[in-house]
Amino acid sequence: MNYILPLLSVLLGYAIAIGLKPKDKKGLKLLLAFSGSFLLSLTVMHLLPDVYENSNSSVGIFIMVGILFQIILEFFSKGAEHGHVHGHGKISQMPWLLFVSLCLHALLEGFPVGHHHDLAYGIAIHHLPIAIILTTFFLQAELNKTVLFFFMLTFAIMTPLGTFVSDSFPILNQYYTQITAVVIGILFHISSTIIFESSEGHKFNIAKISMIILGMVFASFL
Repeated sequence: MNYILPLLSVLLGYAIAIGLKPKDKKGLKLLLAFSGSFLLSLTVMHLLPDVYENSNSSVGIFIMVGILFQIILEFFSKGAEHGHVHGHGKISQMPWLLFVSLCLHALLEGFPVGHHHDLAYGIAIHHLPIAIILTTFFLQAELNKTVLFFFMLTFAIMTPLGTFVSDSFPILNQYYTQITAVVIGILFHISSTIIFESSEGHKFNIAKISMIILGMVFASFL
C-alpha cells in the first residue's frame, strides 16, 4: 500500500479530470482543505513526535531547512504543490521548471513512508485534488496530451520511488531523522498553505471549517 496508494491517487485524479472535466471549484477547494488538514494532522501527530524522540536539538534546524527548501521549490513550481496554478494562453511544450520542482517535492515526500505507513494515506489524499487541478489546468492550456500523460505518470511515480529508494539503501537510515525533519518542514509549509488558500479571500466558512475538522478526526484514527 505504501507504493500503490500515492501512485493510484495521481492516476485517479488524472482520469477524473480527463473523463469528467470537473468545473466545481468550490468542491475542489473543500477537498483541498480536507487534504491539507489531514496531511498537517498526520505530520503533527506522527512524524513530529518521532523525530524529536529520536533526535538531538538540531532537528528544528532541519525542519526550517525543509520549509525554506519548499519556498525555493515554489519559486519554480508557482505553487502547484498546493493547487495554486493559473495562467492564460496555450502551453506548447513541457513546463520543465514546474515538472522538475514538483517531482522533486513528490520524491522527498516518499522517504518517510517506509517508517510511517499512515503517511501514504495522507500523501494520496493530498495528491488527488492536486492531480485533478493540474490536469484540468494543462487541458485548458492545450498542452499536448501525450506530454500531459508523461507529466502526470512521472509525478505519480515519484513518491513511490522515494519510498523505494529509502527502503533499498540502508545507508539512508543513518540520516533518517534529518531527512524526515526536512520532509516535515516541507509538509508544514504545504499543508498550512493549502488550508489558508482553499477559500476566496482567505476567508473561513462553515463548510471549510467542517472539512478541516474532518481531516483532523480522520488523522487521529490512524
